[in-house]
Amino acid sequence: MAHDMVRVVYTKYDGSAHRDYPARRFGSDDLGVWVGVTHGTPSVYHGRPSVEQIPFVLLIPHHAWWTGMFNPPPRTSEVYCDITTPARWEGDTVHIIDLDLDVVRRRESGRVELRDEDEFDEHRVQFGYPDDLVTEAQAAAAKLLGALGDGSEPFATQYHKYLSEVTQ
Repeated sequence: MAHDMVRVVYTKYDGSAHRDYPARRFGSDDLGVWVGVTHGTPSVYHGRPSVEQIPFVLLIPHHAWWTGMFNPPPRTSEVYCDITTPARWEGDTVHIIDLDLDVVRRRESGRVELRDEDEFDEHRVQFGYPDDLVTEAQAAAAKLLGALGDGSEPFATQYHKYLSEVTQ
């Protein structure tokens, strides 16, 4: 199966570098665009050069305020959703603004947790998040807190077919 390569670029609201990596495009469905990153992929993490040690699959929704990262063991987070602005595509590059809040489902316990509320509050003031952005981000987090825990797709099984392609 031929895969297109895409570049995934996350920045913070102030434009500073956050994450940047190449990924294989698996396809698109009603939920969004599915991409995968293999072990050893050169990347930028928190603005610094890095290499991905654990492969993952990323769902980039068409119009939602989040992205979903699906991880294999040994990563302790089975699903890690970043609350973001909706993705903006320019050719084969997707631009995403990370809004600090994260919703995570733990692999062992299945516990779903909201993370980095303190960072969100700090950056809300520092970067001047508009009220509508705050509302959208908080609504996305609330929705994901339910969806990651109740068996909703794509968080139940749908991602497994893509995850098997990056872990081979």
